[in-house]
Amino acid sequence: MPIAHLTLELRIEHAQSLKDKRQVIRSVKDKLRAKFNVSVAELEEGDPLQRATIGVVSISGSKDYLTGLMQNVEREAFRAANNAGGEVVDSFVDFL
Repeated sequence: MPIAHLTLELRIEHAQSLKDKRQVIRSVKDKLRAKFNVSVAELEEGDPLQRATIGVVSISGSKDYLTGLMQNVEREAFRAANNAGGEVVDSFVDFL
């Protein structure tokens, strides 16, 4: 049974405090969870204020389904980050 793991690297230029950073991260995570019913978590919390890493995971019986799902999640993450004041600077998908 395949498992897809999408890693998103975000840059949050305007973040002056941890509260600013968390607001952007929370917005992106909540939108992805609500729209796609995937598991989402912040990774590497020790990063500077202007950087964040978010992990998205889903499991399915079909690798083709997961590939399409992760492409849609990635597109939505770009939109959600831009709307919240951040920017996705890198992303990659792994399958287990």
